Amino acid sequence: MDMENMFGAGGANNGQGGAIGQFPLEQWFYEMPICTRYWTTATIATSILVQCHIITPFQLFYSFRAVFVKNQYWRLITTFLYFGPLSLDLLFHVFFLQRYSRLLEESSGRSPAHFSWLLLYATTLLLCLSPLLSIPFLGSALSSSLVYIWSRRNPETRLSFLGLLVFTAPYLPWVLMAFSLVLHGTVPKDEICGVIVGHIWYFFSDVYPSLHNGQRPLDPPQFWRNLFERQPTDTGAQPINNEIAATTAPEVR
Repeated sequence: MDMENMFGAGGANNGQGGAIGQFPLEQWFYEMPICTRYWTTATIATSILVQCHIITPFQLFYSFRAVFVKNQYWRLITTFLYFGPLSLDLLFHVFFLQRYSRLLEESSGRSPAHFSWLLLYATTLLLCLSPLLSIPFLGSALSSSLVYIWSRRNPETRLSFLGLLVFTAPYLPWVLMAFSLVLHGTVPKDEICGVIVGHIWYFFSDVYPSLHNGQRPLDPPQFWRNLFERQPTDTGAQPINNEIAATTAPEVR
């Protein structure tokens, strides 16, 4: 895992692999697909605001009572944005967040409809599980869901963790859980919850269709696709086709 490459530093040449005049960090930022870019930006901005004492973590965590009794609806979003204060731990979270979120989003096609629907599914299910498991901040759980889905879809990919441990992709979520356990000394129930949510999505999207004649119950509905995949209006096509037909048709006498 090369943290320098994450920031585009160390040997990057200006004008190669990106727009001329862009700094490596700027190039890295604009190469991210739209959902991943917004999530990464909001995550870093939230930690900076907390570090500067403009807001506090107590304003960000998810609480059923705070949201639905006190009408603090912003908590439905901010619970997925705060990973802790500015620290090395935050740097690791941002790295894994943008890396595997980006890989999944890029593999979902040019339209963000499928990936945004995945985010909506995962965030909704995690919000439902949060009061049962007493998990106030759900960013790590959501990130773990994406890591799990990517790892199951790339079973032959070999990874190196901190340059010390080499393993195939399906073991990645469990390696990260073990690392979190060693680092924090507690069982990472948020990451376990994320793996469960990710496995449900993986099963119904990648396993279930082959067993039930291609049915995909977790695919985005048509109305959701229409929000992102608007068909361009076919203006001017018919007159142009008529003109071409008129010029190529033989003259009748």
